[in-house]
Formats: sequence, structure tokens, C-alpha cells
Amino acid sequence: MAKGKATSKLNIAIIHPDLGIGGAERLIVDAAVELASHGHKVHIFTAHHDKNRCFEETISGTFPVTVYGSFLPRHVFYRLHALCAFLRCLFVAFCMLFMWPSFDVIIADQVSVVIPILKLKRSAKIVFYCHFPDLLLAQHTTFLRKLYRTPIDYVEEVTTGMADLILVNSNFTASTFANTFIHLNAKGIRPAVLYPAVNVDQFKEPSSFKLNFLSINRFERKKNIELAILAFAMLHSPEASLTVAGGFDIRLKENVEYLEQLKALAEREGVSNRIRFITSCSTTERNALLSECLCVIYTPKDEHFGIVPVEAMAAYKPVIACNSGGPLESVKNGVTGFLCDPTPEEFSSAMAKFIKDPKEAERMGREARKHVVDSFSTHTFGQSLNRYIVDIHRGKED
Repeated sequence: MAKGKATSKLNIAIIHPDLGIGGAERLIVDAAVELASHGHKVHIFTAHHDKNRCFEETISGTFPVTVYGSFLPRHVFYRLHALCAFLRCLFVAFCMLFMWPSFDVIIADQVSVVIPILKLKRSAKIVFYCHFPDLLLAQHTTFLRKLYRTPIDYVEEVTTGMADLILVNSNFTASTFANTFIHLNAKGIRPAVLYPAVNVDQFKEPSSFKLNFLSINRFERKKNIELAILAFAMLHSPEASLTVAGGFDIRLKENVEYLEQLKALAEREGVSNRIRFITSCSTTERNALLSECLCVIYTPKDEHFGIVPVEAMAAYKPVIACNSGGPLESVKNGVTGFLCDPTPEEFSSAMAKFIKDPKEAERMGREARKHVVDSFSTHTFGQSLNRYIVDIHRGKED
């Protein structure tokens, strides 16, 4: 289906918990932009939207963003995050239900508990984008936590299965979905894979670069950023530097604590003078960092998909990533970067190859760009998403 020539112009709502800066938010924004470009009327609803910490497209006027429930807490004394997320999203869903006319299609992600509420709009088809089963992201370490999570985990599976269409971000997540939601899998409920994408046009081929390694991630412990610092320290290359950039929210205790821990680690390893920490850089700043770096270091293990490696490759940069999860599907080992065991020794060895031969980084970067244009462009993403949306509205099943 040609872009901008969809046979049906649909009224589409998107509900997302917190419209900040992150991989899930990037996908939601790309979905809104692409669906709008196909002629659909798109409206995003969320519980939080800080115009000083968001993607530029959310304030450019391409589509409206409406906030309900920003006064509701994200946690109770740094606990009950999942329950608070449920309440915030339910509040948004009820506001949509009673204050807005019916939509043709409603897209939800991250929090599936809203699906039965949204299905009260009987004319609307519900699409749920599962980035990863939340129950696998939560801790079940103590009896009280297990007691707290058991009903939440049950509700997640039941409500996820109520969607008219379920999409996931990778084959890795699709496999995890089947192994986690056993009852849904037994019923024959299978998610379709829709890879996240990047706008390749925003990246121009760099004319020069520095011997600088770049790590881009939210400042969360699961992102394993200390691996980049430890690998960099093992290089013993005084001319090289490392930039650690990513999403940072001062409201989140983990973000604040983890950043301080990373700075302390750099001090202990004796490389703090060659490591720069940048919090919540804008898209323009991020693109500038990508343009001037030698390669991108991506440290999360078993990442569901990981948009950073794709963005890096679109910017003509090779990627060094863990040999698990989404990067197995996005990075071509030895062609567009290196896939390594998640150890400082393995990562440092791969980094040393680019220090020794920067021209190899340039050659891999050009291959990386071609790979992303062919497989992960927003144009490809938009066409696939539009096809899913139009088909589900017509009542078709894939």
C-alpha cells in the first residue's frame, strides 16, 4: 500500500503510560507519525508528557497529545510501581471512554490492563504492542513480592489475550511471549512481529570521526552500562575516550543512584578523566554524538529488541553488542559490528579492533547503513503497521 494512499482513513487513538524518552516511546511516536502520513487521524493519550523531556514530534503539531492523570503518583515511597502504572493508565482509559467519541482502532502498549476498558468502545478494534512480558521484568524475590505480583501477572496474561491483534518487537520477544503466556499460546494466540524502526533520513554520512566510543541507554541497572566502562578501562588506550549518554529522569530514584554508581566506577578504574556522562540529550545532540563517534557500545543482555543499535547503524556506525536477544536479529556479526559474550574482556577485544584499524569501522558503518535502509526504515515500519491496522479494522486475520 503506497504511503499516504490508504484505502481507509481511520480515527486512531494511541494510549501510552509516560510519553518521555526511551525505546518504547520512540516506537509509539514513530507509529503516530507514520499512521498520520498514511492519512489517518491520530491522537495520543498519556498520563505524563513533559514538553522539556520528550521527542520533538510530540510537540510539533503533527498529532495531538492529551494528558490525563499527571497528578497520580508513579510510586508509593518508591514501591508499588506496577500498581501505580495500572491506576494511571486506567484513569487515562476511562477519560478516553467518557470524554471522547468512538475510535476505529485503539493502540495500547506496556500496560494491558486497559484493554477490557477500551473494548467497551465496541466499534473499536484493539491492538496491543507487547515490548516484553512485564512479569519477566518484575522482581519476584520475596514472599511479599510474589504475593503482590501474582494477581498482577495473572491480569497481564488475561487482558493481553483480549486484544484483537498482538504485536511484538522481535522474534526473540515472540518466543518469550509463547513461553511466558502459556495459556494464551495453548489457545493458539500468536503475536505478529513488527520491528521498531528509525528515520534514516535524519542521519548523514559523517565526514570525520574521533576515537570515541559511545554508549546510549537509559540510566537503569538492567542496561548493564558498567560493562562499557570496564571494557573501556581494559583498553589502556590513552587517545581513546568514552561517552555515556542516555535518558535520565530525576524523578526516578534508580536513575539518580545508578548514574552516581557509574561515575564512582569510572573513578575506581582510573578512567574518569576520559569518560563523559550526558543525561537526556536531545535528538539533535544524540545525532551529533553518533556522527563523531568511532562505534556504539550496546551493553544490555537479552534485550527485547534494542533500538539503539539500529539508530547507530543508520548513522553509519558499527555496533558492539551482546550476543543475545534483539541484537541477534539486527546486528550482522562481523559485517555491521560484533556480537560478543557480555564480558569486559570480549567487549574490550572488539573495541581494540577498531582502535587498531579505524578504517574497518568506516567500512562496517557503510554496510550497517545499507542494512538498516533495507530492513529497519520507518517507511518499511509504516507500511507494515498500516497494513495491520487497516486489516484488523476490516476484520481480517493474518
